[in-house]
Amino acid sequence: MKPLEQRFLLRLSEQYPTIATASAEVVNLSAILNLPKGTEHFLTDVHGEYEAFSHVLRNGSGSVRHKIDDVFGNTLSQSDKQSLATLIYYPEEKIRLVQKEEKKIDDWYKVMLYRLIAVARGASQKYTRSKVRKALPAEYAYVLEELLMEREDVSDKESYYESILDTIIRLNRAGDYIIVLSELIQRLVIDHLHIVGDIFDRGPGPHIIMDRLMEYHSVDIQWGNHDVLWMGAAAGELCCICNVIRICARYGNLDILEDGYGINLLPLASYAMGNYEGDPCSCFKLKGNNTTDAREMEINLKIHKAISILQFKAEGQLIKRHPEYKMNDRNLLHRIDFKNGTLKLGRNTYKMLDMNFPTLDPKNPYAFTQQEADILERLQHAFVSCEKLQQHMKFLLRRGNLYKVYNNNLLYHGCVPMNKDGSLREVTLYGKTYKGKALYDALENYIRKGFVAVDEEEREKGRALMWWVWLHEDSPLFGKKKMATFERYFLAEKETHSEGKNPYYQLYEKEEVIDRILKEFGLDGKKDAHIVNGHVPVKEKDGENPVKCNGKLFVIDGGFSKAYQKETGIAGYTLIYNSYGLILAAH
Repeated sequence: MKPLEQRFLLRLSEQYPTIATASAEVVNLSAILNLPKGTEHFLTDVHGEYEAFSHVLRNGSGSVRHKIDDVFGNTLSQSDKQSLATLIYYPEEKIRLVQKEEKKIDDWYKVMLYRLIAVARGASQKYTRSKVRKALPAEYAYVLEELLMEREDVSDKESYYESILDTIIRLNRAGDYIIVLSELIQRLVIDHLHIVGDIFDRGPGPHIIMDRLMEYHSVDIQWGNHDVLWMGAAAGELCCICNVIRICARYGNLDILEDGYGINLLPLASYAMGNYEGDPCSCFKLKGNNTTDAREMEINLKIHKAISILQFKAEGQLIKRHPEYKMNDRNLLHRIDFKNGTLKLGRNTYKMLDMNFPTLDPKNPYAFTQQEADILERLQHAFVSCEKLQQHMKFLLRRGNLYKVYNNNLLYHGCVPMNKDGSLREVTLYGKTYKGKALYDALENYIRKGFVAVDEEEREKGRALMWWVWLHEDSPLFGKKKMATFERYFLAEKETHSEGKNPYYQLYEKEEVIDRILKEFGLDGKKDAHIVNGHVPVKEKDGENPVKCNGKLFVIDGGFSKAYQKETGIAGYTLIYNSYGLILAAH
């Protein structure tokens, strides 16, 4: 026997000290393996849209309604089924409405309790009794277990259950039990949740989503580039901090930072109002539906411009510190002709839309003023010291990865970097070359180092690489030639805004390419292997299909973000994987 096997068996013997206990566990595990597959729920690119996220989570992308259909068939009308589904999604709100309108409320309680118990029983059939028991709230567990589990020793079951329900109603506890049963059904219809990247940015509630995920019974996360950007900000990387604030300002969501995380933006606001007084900041208009008043809008615009200039300065300094990133072409401040108001880009010269840069020194445009350095130091301290933000990032580190292989499905956000011929692209990180799975593993290792490395040099490399992951052309989470933030703000010519996608996005329609990726991640030869991919919105209104390569690839970013829905013509895709197969839901 090999030493490793011997150590493993010794550890097992501590948990299962006798033949009887070991045999019992083998019997238990064998039985569990023969239960129907638990339902997996895939969401991606939620982008802070908490209301949409919450609704999809409550209805399980239609899983609740499917379970109602399974349980009641044709014995309930469609309107009764819809009413029951609404009760399960929003029990507290529904109860309040019914209490105002229903004269015989006790009768309604009884009917709904019977129906909810039936749905809960149906939803619990694929699980062991132990698993269902653990899902029950402690104070309701005994009664609910009696209602949900068959009682063979009770001859008159109908009378037995009716007595329990009558007592619940008589004690004015029916509403509480309806809420608990509804939440139990929501939990049982989804066994495991996958978030395939981009919880943060654009929408108003990423912090609320993170709170909800931290309470969820079973979840994993594949980091998106926006998530890694926030991770970099929480680790204290200035470029990431500036990008996070800029995006919040651009979408009118600075209250995420101020109210959600308690980060003080007053010094930045004072700096912006002072330096850009009288500047309309017309190049920095807000995106999405913004309802702020005129004064708030003015402050937002000025913060938006101020933090953008700080970002370009910080990024210029980082690019100079890391020449190995080969990003000198993205440093554009020194290319501005301050006398003529133009920018030299490649062989062309373009007219700048805005030339009011009171804090830029034409001779040293990437240098911070003393005021700017002080503000950035305070912001850096605020991000690193924010307890709630750090809790959220620790959760992302604990439950998250750059990719995941789960039940023969490969999950990742973005793309697997490729060359035009379909071969895996080689990427150099700090002197070593990686491609495919090895690239993901190396990047994840550095991201984690950015938080926990003892060696300060390695920690700094990890922090800088989180910004690299956000926008570098070789980043699997970005997958474009460049991030044209500067050009989109300051140049009118559309050709300068083009970012260009990695060849992956032209090649992922080819089955041999997808097979190559599956093989790279150890899923070759598996007939039921799939890739679930987020990051680039599927434009359904243009006829684009989210299912590619004979069902081997699912691109499920349909546009949760309201800012994208005009482009996509849809409010998001989600994916359900249960014992019947894969089901794509369009919202």
